[in-house]
Amino acid sequence: MAVVLALAVQAMPALAQQPIVIKFSHVVANNTPKGKGAERFKQLAEERTKGRVKVEVYPNSQLYKDKEELEALQLGAVQMLAPSLAKFGPLGVKEYEVFDLPYIFPNRAVLARITEGPIGQGLFKKLESKGIKGLAYWDNGMKVMTANKPLHKVDDFRGLKMRIQSSKVLDEQFRALKANPQVLAFSEVYQAMQTGVVDGSENTPSNIYTQKVYEVQSQLTVSDHGYIGYAVIVNKKFWDNLPADIRTQLESAMKDATRYANAIAQQENEDALAAIKASGKTKVYYLTDAEKAEWRKALLPVHKSMESRVGKDLIQEIYKETATLGAK
Repeated sequence: MAVVLALAVQAMPALAQQPIVIKFSHVVANNTPKGKGAERFKQLAEERTKGRVKVEVYPNSQLYKDKEELEALQLGAVQMLAPSLAKFGPLGVKEYEVFDLPYIFPNRAVLARITEGPIGQGLFKKLESKGIKGLAYWDNGMKVMTANKPLHKVDDFRGLKMRIQSSKVLDEQFRALKANPQVLAFSEVYQAMQTGVVDGSENTPSNIYTQKVYEVQSQLTVSDHGYIGYAVIVNKKFWDNLPADIRTQLESAMKDATRYANAIAQQENEDALAAIKASGKTKVYYLTDAEKAEWRKALLPVHKSMESRVGKDLIQEIYKETATLGAK
């Protein structure tokens, strides 16, 4: 009996030292800005907690697709996600769809003021009643358009089936272009394009390249009409129950991973666009000033039509930041 007791006592410290596991799930490839940011967070979190935390990263929808991942987080099946900001609309936090409005962010300086300032933090607070805590905003970049026909003028979109994330703003955006928006999980886009289920889509060059979308789309238009960013979020109950010192170390790791992810996003997209051009499979076209003006004229009314959904005051706040920084 004494021997059994002694063995049990010896085993207790080993059990106590089991690391806290954070399952970090996302839907894009490892070699994207988000994928690299997740890996950097894993490295820093494990280093700074001295192994008390283990971060398991699951990229490319290995665990959950777009529509499933938020529910999985709320249920505690995963602890951390980095969904695109459009994903919070269906959850009831429609204000996040302001990030989907076409041509609302003229440059990265305005974006940084929004995400790093009171507006971004206020949006995070709206998630807490859903059992979610926001930790950081990660940049991806400006969107381009792809299809199997040239997309130079507004009329070129007429009748095309364009893949979108689940976002009423993006739905309205493509309807303004007389296209037919189709909600589709990111993991299903390549096959849908290959089989003609959809004709085209919008995304950042890094996502288009890493998902090989350029292999099934012959035309890419550099339009910079919209933005894709992510919110790194955790299950609130899980986060609140962490030891205080662990939380502090993870916050430090997230801060540095965020700085890294946002710093590489622009270069990653430039490199991806160059690789798409070099492939010879997709023709890359840059809108002329006159063509971009035509796109803006067609798309800016979406701001007004979406005021009742995302909030007129929120849109006006972003306009003020734009004016403050002298952006046009």
